[in-house]
Amino acid sequence: MTEPETIIRPATAEDLKDVAEIYAHYVTHTVITFDQTPPRLADWQQRLADLAARGLPFLVAEHSGDVAGYAYAGQWRPKPAYRYTVENSIYLVPGLTGRGLGGALLGPLIDRCATAGFRRMIAVIADIGNPASVTLHERFGFTHAGRLIGVGHKHGRSIDTILMQRALTAG
Repeated sequence: MTEPETIIRPATAEDLKDVAEIYAHYVTHTVITFDQTPPRLADWQQRLADLAARGLPFLVAEHSGDVAGYAYAGQWRPKPAYRYTVENSIYLVPGLTGRGLGGALLGPLIDRCATAGFRRMIAVIADIGNPASVTLHERFGFTHAGRLIGVGHKHGRSIDTILMQRALTAG
């Protein structure tokens, strides 16, 4: 028997309930995101619309017919000089980590951002002692750009963030 195929495709409004549930798990049970309250479905609908209006990708990984994870690129900072720099976000269904879905999402996300004319991608990774996200980003050409010490505080602990970046285009 063969492993079911994973399909990477643009997110649709119909995917957002699953996206919201995936992210809610990480907000509620982990420190890898600094959100403290899960966004509502309406918030995800607004995010999808905002990203589309800016020409930024929002992708889902569909595995065995279900949304198994998602990735999107958002504006790095609001000031105009940062307009060519994006930050990526990748989240997977908790039971489906370690199966290559993160890489299946990150590669096309990088490609779509480069095609859209963005020049740099930033990853801000909560340092929880698990190197998986750092290793994933290194595999895709990200380099370490710094560490912010104790900038997050959630579930009774202080969390550092690791900053990584990669060029999307020359220049």
